[in-house]
Amino acid sequence: MTTTVAGDVVDVLLTQHALLEEQFRLVASATRKPERKAAFAELARLLTVHETIEQELVHPEATLDSEPEVVAERIEEERRADEVLAELFEIEVNDPDFPRLLQGLKESVLAHATREERYEFPRLRHGHPPDRLRELALAVTAAFDAAPTKLPAADEPVNALATLREQVLLAMRAADGG
Repeated sequence: MTTTVAGDVVDVLLTQHALLEEQFRLVASATRKPERKAAFAELARLLTVHETIEQELVHPEATLDSEPEVVAERIEEERRADEVLAELFEIEVNDPDFPRLLQGLKESVLAHATREERYEFPRLRHGHPPDRLRELALAVTAAFDAAPTKLPAADEPVNALATLREQVLLAMRAADGG
């Protein structure tokens, strides 16, 4: 089956950024614990899959066209977001600290996305031919489609994120024929 994509890799990533923003809204607006827990699990999955794909496919390409520190700063922002995400996994969604930590994560993730859109994506578009940007769009979309649709079971909730990253990497390698 062939995946078709409208636009280039930047368009795909912008769509994913909007999806993440909407998922943050769903978590924050969920009023019952089961709904909030499910919405948060989906947010964690989407964010982990998105960042893993960016780190493996997009950031290396952007490094070819950007000053290396631009991409290094984005990767550091992703690492800090991972720490907050792990902290959120350590508490229950009805914990009094959950809304504050979630809001902090949302603010940092959306600020990170804005910086990608402002500093990394224009350099990516400027430095790559349209055909390469479409190839990357297909690769990102295929990796996203091949990623697990649920967080994996794990002995500790935070281990589910590490397991998910590994599953995304394996799915990407399998889709790439390796």
